[in-house]
Amino acid sequence: MPTSETARAQRFAAYVDHLATALGHRDRHEPLRAYVTGLCLPGERKSIEPMAARVDPRHVRARHQSMHHFVADAPWDATAVLRVAREWVLGPMVRHGPVAAWIVDDTGFPKKGQHSVGVARQYCGVLGKQDNCQVAVSVSVANEAVVADAGYGDTTAFREALTTAGLAYVVGVKKETTAWPPGEAPRPPKRWKGRGRPPTCVRRTATHTPQNLKQLAVALPTTAWRTVTWREGTRGAMRSRFARLRVRPAHRDEQRAVPRPEEWLLIEWPRDEAEPTKYWLSTLPATTPIADLVRLAKLRWRIERDYQELKDELGLDHFEGRGWRGFHHHGALCIAAYAYLAAERARFSPPESLAFLHPARLPKGFKPRGAPGAA
Repeated sequence: MPTSETARAQRFAAYVDHLATALGHRDRHEPLRAYVTGLCLPGERKSIEPMAARVDPRHVRARHQSMHHFVADAPWDATAVLRVAREWVLGPMVRHGPVAAWIVDDTGFPKKGQHSVGVARQYCGVLGKQDNCQVAVSVSVANEAVVADAGYGDTTAFREALTTAGLAYVVGVKKETTAWPPGEAPRPPKRWKGRGRPPTCVRRTATHTPQNLKQLAVALPTTAWRTVTWREGTRGAMRSRFARLRVRPAHRDEQRAVPRPEEWLLIEWPRDEAEPTKYWLSTLPATTPIADLVRLAKLRWRIERDYQELKDELGLDHFEGRGWRGFHHHGALCIAAYAYLAAERARFSPPESLAFLHPARLPKGFKPRGAPGAA
């Protein structure tokens, strides 16, 4: 009977073999195994050369060349690899409950120079300001709706596309976003007087206009607010004060033939803040309890945790190449490695370690290119 460590090693090997089915040429299978192993092994840097040294210390140059060609040049489909990884992890995940949300988010990789692919002076959430960085966008699954922050949710076309696709959402929006108060809507088109083209668009008047979300929030009575706890954190229960109401988003609705349907406006206003701090719009059913709205609105903490683990443990932001193919391949392999770890985490609670992956001893005096003191 295999030991626990042997069983884990066998599952890892089976997973890599499963990923390899998406690569096409068989000569890509060994570089795949080396790359995913290198990502999972402990190490400060997860760029190609340090990983090659940990995986195959006696043949660093040849291994580095093989892995570099595999990730930067070989024409395999990153989407197909991600599809295999998704199928592998969903089975263990759904044992703990059905997939409940699609989380749309992005993360930034600060860069000193400008030669890495995709580097531009743009807003970097990690730094909280504009600077040189790469930005990667992802869609993740979590254990009912699409969840996104205001960077996406404030775009009307994004929300309407989700609705057209039949996907409910809980998305952040800005306080300047406009909506019609409960029970109100734009006026119907003007009556046609028999001359010219018949009016077809709904309308506003000087005394009948939508309000921004902050105006709606501060006008609510004290009784509209209630304290909701959405999860247990490391420092105790995570709770705040929320209100919700049914509104109609109003962005450029005077160009529409009919008003937009009603949806939920969820507002967070902590007691120690001078004004509301966050706003969400949601197309979840009108019968949805406020606790469920809050729980989904706050679900983005999971992807923030995932991004941190992808960077700290798997080197998501360590890619040093200058081509989009390599950038996408490295990201896909990091996510594939993380999918394996997530499956193991879902299979065992608490998760068991990857002790079966034994890093080889590095050559004496080895320093990867670019390291301090390297030749």
